[in-house]
Amino acid sequence: QVQLVESGGGLVQAGESLRLSCAASGRALSSLTMGWFRQAPGKEREFVAGISKSGFSTTYADSAKGRFTISRDNAKNTVYLQMNSLKPEDTAVYYCAARTGLITSRNDYDYWGQGTQVTVSS
Repeated sequence: QVQLVESGGGLVQAGESLRLSCAASGRALSSLTMGWFRQAPGKEREFVAGISKSGFSTTYADSAKGRFTISRDNAKNTVYLQMNSLKPEDTAVYYCAARTGLITSRNDYDYWGQGTQVTVSS
């Protein structure tokens, strides 16, 4: 069983940055494809970014391209989401997710964290 714990959320002003972390336990991170999703109030959960097991391949939602960067440190069993130039529309609960298959933007990840709140004020 894999446990995922997100941290790093908070309240920031538009234009500022945040770095989210996701600590994994129960299985070597190098065996897992990782993703970040978010869910805003009244909206469906949506894909933000994904990274392959090795870290060589990444993919982003259009809303995240150019502003967000996903990375991983398999030695530390941690995945990161660096978010720059934040906008009020980025306000959401951000979830870390893991799967044994390849990167996908669909919700069919095997393991999910509890989420961390990101609030961006205008």
